[in-house]
Amino acid sequence: MTGKVKILAIRRILRILRAVKMTWMLFMMMLAVLRRNVVEAQNRRPTISFITQPEIVADIGGEVEMKCTIQYAADYPVIWMKLDSVDRNNDLPITTGTKLIITDPRFHVELDQATSTFILRIRDIQETDGATYQCQVLIALTDTVKADVPLIVRRPPIISDNSTRSVVAWEGMRVELRCYASGYPQPEIWWRRQNNAVLPTNTSVYKGNVLVFPNVTKEHRGTYYCVATNVVGTGARRNIDVEVEHKPHIKIPRKRLGQALQFDMDLECKILAYPPPAIRWFREGTSEPITNNQHYQISHFAHDDEYVDTILRVITIEKKQYGNYTCQAENRLGSQNGKVELFETVIPICPPACDSYNYSSGGMDMALTGGILTSLLTVTFYRLRGR
Repeated sequence: MTGKVKILAIRRILRILRAVKMTWMLFMMMLAVLRRNVVEAQNRRPTISFITQPEIVADIGGEVEMKCTIQYAADYPVIWMKLDSVDRNNDLPITTGTKLIITDPRFHVELDQATSTFILRIRDIQETDGATYQCQVLIALTDTVKADVPLIVRRPPIISDNSTRSVVAWEGMRVELRCYASGYPQPEIWWRRQNNAVLPTNTSVYKGNVLVFPNVTKEHRGTYYCVATNVVGTGARRNIDVEVEHKPHIKIPRKRLGQALQFDMDLECKILAYPPPAIRWFREGTSEPITNNQHYQISHFAHDDEYVDTILRVITIEKKQYGNYTCQAENRLGSQNGKVELFETVIPICPPACDSYNYSSGGMDMALTGGILTSLLTVTFYRLRGR
């Protein structure tokens, strides 16, 4: 081997030694950095670098997933808690690490070791699952690192107990019907009236918690519907009855009625009043109310709490029974009178003259029928004479 070759071999060996030395130095430096990082990691405080945000909204029966990524927490316990918004002493621990504390099969927890992420899953969501869930890293007895995940469960509307159930008011008063409901999303309140009648707002529907009657009248009496709706379910409804107390109002269908002698006639008054009134009939010139006897029969026909028809039947009319009659209706808010005149005719008026139900025997029916025919023949005779 020549001297030149030896020199080249030595140089190559030296380069190899230098490369080995550099590699060794780099290895030692990396080892030092790694040791330093391990020491720093052991000394660093755990931190939560990610938490599911801003909140989770779920339907009943659905499934949710909550994630909590934690750095430098290998030596610390990690817990998922369900917080009690009313009493924090009732907070419920759900998991510790990757183990469930509660025995609810709907809950499941796992750890993604690649990202140090603790994942809490809840399936078949129930309304009671709605709460704030908290990821905690326990550093010391009084020292924790924590982050919250609110879980909101959509709930159908429920009308609150502080909503109006019924109202009784005097005519002219201001009346307010109130309706409130819970649920998520927050329900909207709509008002309607039975049979889609007009509301005091002069519309058939109204949106809002309070329906106002500035000056309630008897026409406002009836049933009102408070309807609470949101995107969950079919909504909720409450029926609210409004009763309006007012003095009686009387309507006379026929103010003058004629009938022949010895026949019956019905005098009628239609009464609108609430509370239901006391009803009396009077004959002109007397202060004593008429009672049921052989000459008169009084009947009342109530259609509901507010409407009453009263009928005075004058039986087998005598001459002295013609004249004016008064029906009187009275409740605690006032009274009103209605007048009906009964006058004499030649021809019997049917009904009730032709109603055989009003008479007690077949012989009387025949006599009355004969009387009617006689009267008709008499009138026909005089009309023919006058031609």
